[in-house]
Amino acid sequence: MASTTNIPTVSLIHFLKHSVDILKNPLPFHHSNFIAKGDTFKLKIGFTDEVVFSRDASFAEYVLQKNQKNYKKSKIQTVDLVKYVGRGLLTAEGDLWKKQRQLIQPAFHKRNLANLMGKVQQAIRSEYTHIQPGKRIDVFPVFNDLAFQTVVKSLFSSAASAEDINRLQFITEAAQKMLVRELRQPYLGWWFKASGTIEKHLELTREARQILKNIVRARRNSQERQDDLLDMLLEARYENGNAMDEEQLIDEILILFTAGHETTSNALTFTFQLLALHPEWQDKIYEESLQISEDSKGLMQMVMASKICQQVIEESMRLYPPVYFIDRVNVEEDVFNNMVFKQNSNLLFSIYEIHRHPGLWEHPNDFLPERFDEGGRQFSSQYFPFGAGPRKCIGNNFAMFEMILAVTELIRNYKVYPEFDSIEITPLISLKPKNALMRFETRL
Repeated sequence: MASTTNIPTVSLIHFLKHSVDILKNPLPFHHSNFIAKGDTFKLKIGFTDEVVFSRDASFAEYVLQKNQKNYKKSKIQTVDLVKYVGRGLLTAEGDLWKKQRQLIQPAFHKRNLANLMGKVQQAIRSEYTHIQPGKRIDVFPVFNDLAFQTVVKSLFSSAASAEDINRLQFITEAAQKMLVRELRQPYLGWWFKASGTIEKHLELTREARQILKNIVRARRNSQERQDDLLDMLLEARYENGNAMDEEQLIDEILILFTAGHETTSNALTFTFQLLALHPEWQDKIYEESLQISEDSKGLMQMVMASKICQQVIEESMRLYPPVYFIDRVNVEEDVFNNMVFKQNSNLLFSIYEIHRHPGLWEHPNDFLPERFDEGGRQFSSQYFPFGAGPRKCIGNNFAMFEMILAVTELIRNYKVYPEFDSIEITPLISLKPKNALMRFETRL
């Protein structure tokens, strides 16, 4: 039987030699290692520390789904991220995660999401009023604000003030940037602590929690229903009949802010960059939206009927998956394809590489939405934009519905033109766009 020492290894010296480039963008470094070492390799990141990287889709499916009980999330999410967002669905493990998933899942059923579509559309239309046709702009801030406002409207309706919303957005993004620095520069951990940099960001997190507590308490005191996610979370009950306590509720809301707006804003930006480079798909979405407007009877029916738009978004998330790495640690020793993984091995699956693997996709680097003409389910064993298995993103349907509304609403009113030569990326906690410069022209 093979041992972990037989997994191809990238040396510590090689890692340190490229540390500056890795800090800027680790993807080229990992890609070169996949080419040189194969679909699974081990990277030495210290004298005793190592991480197993893989772009083997069958291994990812095995870990995330088939043998998921033997795997937990890594310290990155269960410890490092917890200090900024708390212990909610994204960061919890074991019984707490099971209990929270069971409690919150009904809020994201399609019938409940249908009631939120009006709020989502309102937020989208409000943000699009800021677009100035004919001007060269970076569209990421537009979609970043749109996605954050959509989460706010879906959670709080109109309960949060503009000042609170802006502050929450600033704190959410500041915490993410700090976490990235901690993860990519572990050798500066002592300085982050000694200089008070971490404490400064923890104080910001405490401020965000207080803002959210004030909003929640105001809703409870008002005794008015808004039929938003906050109402659903406040009314949710565990099997014993109890509601979430305040601290747990705030944890879950912070998770929704962090996971709910970041990935969506990234995905929308990449989608419009691809549409700008492929105007024929703009025309297809436009024609589809006109047909649906004539036939549909409501927002949810319109969303569900927007098949071409969904294909475009699916293909965009294949090429530029916002969650471009998924991490796991095995509880007990495990074996896959004659490779033995000792207990507590750190595994990182490159979703970016899996989605572009030449052995899995025809013309893997080309934008071909038609490959999803039968939906994404046909690729379920190699396509993981929202993860896989029991811990698949609870908000995947919400995110898809929101993006369909955002794309169709904009394409219905504007044509999009590129003001960039190629799509650039900034890999942080999620895969972010860079220099997404475009021009919008009003449709006649």
